[in-house]
Amino acid sequence: MAKKSSRKYTQAESLFAPSLFDELSESINEETVSDFDVIAPQKLRDDTPKSSVTDEITEESAVRKDTALRFISFGSGSSGNCAYIGTAEGEGILIDGGVEDKRVYGTLSKYGITPNMIKGICLTHDHGDHVRYTYKLVRKHRHIGVFCTPRVLEGIFRRHSISRSLREMHVPIFKEIPFKVAGMQITAFEVPHDGSDNAGFFIEYEGMKFAIATDIGSIASRARNYLSQANFMMLESNYNAEMLLNGSYPEYLKSRIMSNNGHLENEEGARFIAEIHGNGNLRYLFLCHLSKDNNTPECALNTYHKILGDNDITIGKGNETLQDKECDIQLVALPRFEASRLYILR
Repeated sequence: MAKKSSRKYTQAESLFAPSLFDELSESINEETVSDFDVIAPQKLRDDTPKSSVTDEITEESAVRKDTALRFISFGSGSSGNCAYIGTAEGEGILIDGGVEDKRVYGTLSKYGITPNMIKGICLTHDHGDHVRYTYKLVRKHRHIGVFCTPRVLEGIFRRHSISRSLREMHVPIFKEIPFKVAGMQITAFEVPHDGSDNAGFFIEYEGMKFAIATDIGSIASRARNYLSQANFMMLESNYNAEMLLNGSYPEYLKSRIMSNNGHLENEEGARFIAEIHGNGNLRYLFLCHLSKDNNTPECALNTYHKILGDNDITIGKGNETLQDKECDIQLVALPRFEASRLYILR
């Protein structure tokens, strides 16, 4: 694997640098899932008071209520990034606003999720492929808060032609200080990337933990802390080093992508997952932000299969088959231009 560039950027360069891909032009099985477990009727013994059995069933029902998370990706890559994470109670959030509102709300409607159920958009940073449709997503639904750090909001206004009315929906957040939206506790954490005040998100709900790092040049200490705890993870797997080095990108762009503040290479991500697997937390891994020019889903998946397999980690496809359920980790490469199916995460 190629070494990361030693080129470091000043704070001013980092704040005003364009997105890695802003100057490159690109053309842009549903499942039926039961919301609640059914408890089979219990045969009463002659000597068992009916009231005690009723109480027992009521307690068991409370324990076994559906606490799964719902996850959908609407697009992942430099053409646009946006994902949904919601609860069984019917409320949820969007992560980033880089996909057009028609696709987002149209996909959600297929699963009975309306805009009124969306309580916030959490923005990771100010690059166009993560924020360009944010105002369109909220302008008719002003109950939706826009959660990001003040520096990210100012970076959006500085970089993009976007309505200043977005400020009215802004809810300022700060890294490592948890906040609550849609019944979930969310913590923003530092990730190395070349936008303004880049953040990952760590989401906790009913004992489940979902970590998101969509643009991350390297696994630095704070990101490692949160990612290592995750049961479910959306992690960048942007490029294959050989494809990038032999590709048509100009040298300055190759250097930025490969720098510690750029994007994550397939092999580097796979080795990190192999390293943390021993803690037994991770169940689902969604690979995101795959490059159109320097990666393919097959290349990314093959790299992970090779490295995780060498570490005796078995991999499922996330199809919820009996064979998948016997595997250590479910691995999915998220589509670049289309929405994924709805995943039920337990």
